[in-house]
Amino acid sequence: MDAAAYDASPVLIVGAGPTGLAAAMSLARAHIPVRLIDKAPQPNPYSRAVGIQARTLELLEQHRLIEPFLDLGHRARVANLFSNGMRLAQLDFDPLHTRYPYLLFLDQSVTERLLTEHLATLGVSVERGVELTTFLQGSASIEATLRHADGRSETIRPSYLIAADGAHSSIRHRLGLSFEGKTLEQSFLLADLHAETDWPEDEFHIFASGEGLVALFPMGHGRHRLIADHAVGGIGSVLPATPAVAGGDASTSSNPSAEAVPPPSLEHCKALIARRVRERVDVSDLAWSSYFRVNSRMVDRLRVGRVFLAGDAAHVHSPAGAQGMNTGIQEALNLGWKLARVIRGAAPNRLLDTYHAERHPIERDVLRQTGFITQMAEADHGPLKLLRERVMPVLAALGPLRDAARATISELSIQYRRSPLTLERVLDGGPRAGERAPDALVHVVDGPLGRAPGVGCIFDLHDPAFFSLFLLVPPLPVDDTPLDPAAKHAPPPDPEVEKIAAEVERLLPGAVRIWRVTDTTGDGAPALAESYGRTRPSFYLVRPDGYISVRGRTGSDLLGLVRHCEAWYATGAEIAERVAL
Repeated sequence: MDAAAYDASPVLIVGAGPTGLAAAMSLARAHIPVRLIDKAPQPNPYSRAVGIQARTLELLEQHRLIEPFLDLGHRARVANLFSNGMRLAQLDFDPLHTRYPYLLFLDQSVTERLLTEHLATLGVSVERGVELTTFLQGSASIEATLRHADGRSETIRPSYLIAADGAHSSIRHRLGLSFEGKTLEQSFLLADLHAETDWPEDEFHIFASGEGLVALFPMGHGRHRLIADHAVGGIGSVLPATPAVAGGDASTSSNPSAEAVPPPSLEHCKALIARRVRERVDVSDLAWSSYFRVNSRMVDRLRVGRVFLAGDAAHVHSPAGAQGMNTGIQEALNLGWKLARVIRGAAPNRLLDTYHAERHPIERDVLRQTGFITQMAEADHGPLKLLRERVMPVLAALGPLRDAARATISELSIQYRRSPLTLERVLDGGPRAGERAPDALVHVVDGPLGRAPGVGCIFDLHDPAFFSLFLLVPPLPVDDTPLDPAAKHAPPPDPEVEKIAAEVERLLPGAVRIWRVTDTTGDGAPALAESYGRTRPSFYLVRPDGYISVRGRTGSDLLGLVRHCEAWYATGAEIAERVAL
């Protein structure tokens, strides 16, 4: 159930994995009622997905949820790739322009628990042992039938349905959507165990050899996640495809492979590591293990009427790059604010079509990249092996390519520059419209909610339940006491800018917070000029999901801002007064 204040039919979310939990969080934060159900009576205790990327961590920070993840997770700052005992490449994440220059390893079960606990503070709980049995779409709502654990049947009429029910999604099947792709020939092994090594604890290692692939990810306190392909001779012939393990979001799906063959033993893990890893690795204390097969598949549509697919229900792929869970969470946050606007009657229905337009190309790229990485890492002959062992070391030494690899793996490079929600104007530096809004240290001249002038960070000012309009004004003059923040005197507001800001507030009533900020010095985040360029005055309109929708100069580009908001983020609104610019 929910404690949301908005009077509307709830959104039904099926599947309480990371994607479903993130969708519920996004909607509940915007005060949209939700019901989050999962047919599993208890959360899955096993850690399928373990890697949380920098961009996901940034979004968790903006949802005021980052501290418990950092407290419980293990930070890995360096990736190493070996082939036949020789290190081909080492990629460190320290140069990333983010507060989180690392890959955070954390059990998926812990990620789900932290999201569930945060949802409880928003008045939302997971209804477990509840299954969606049928649904029928109408013009204004969906008629859905739920079956509870005690056999009781319930009929509800949610406004929309989000299918986050995993790789074996029953909703996807009922919609008749194709799940195009292929099942990879290799079988894989997962194991959580203790490993003693000579490596630093903040590095993870991937080993390729003629026998196959091994990856060891540190989880902290000596615990490691082991992933290996070709785990047992002939195992692929008896293992069914279980793509739920790959993407890590199918909390409503079981692993049928556990019934097909016994799980890998500690002795088998030891023998596999001994054959493929030419470094000292002493393993013990096997906590959990499983075999699985990987699909590389995706749907061709993310929206069917009032039904939206996200996470493993929409795409599954190789675990290479730790992209699956992160992709699902970011999809949920992309969709949540758009549903909130439309449900409130505050934006046109076509805003919901941008979910597919923005996220489907990213899913396609993830499938291509993870598939290629897997094939190259496993190649024991031919061009891909030559590429891995001869070409990759040369490419890895090139700075621009290393930077691109870091940005791609961390998902900081995800952008929506071709989205219809993007309006770009040329400025002197700074992120382009459609890209993520980076953090920066600013002096707040004035802001909403009675915010007094002072120093803050963009991530602290942005609330994912709102749009943020940042007006970047020239640096403030300082009197004879520069160390006193109160000594900075704000210039008088520009009437033209204030008029446009008021118009944006009229178009987005209660949905936008406007901040006038300028440059300052200090620690804690990059300088404003470093993150957002040097054009002053200028503006950036940041969407609730932390991406820039519009940017430009305060003056020549402000009317374009108003018209863009009127076209995409408002309904039934007429600009009462045209501003001559």
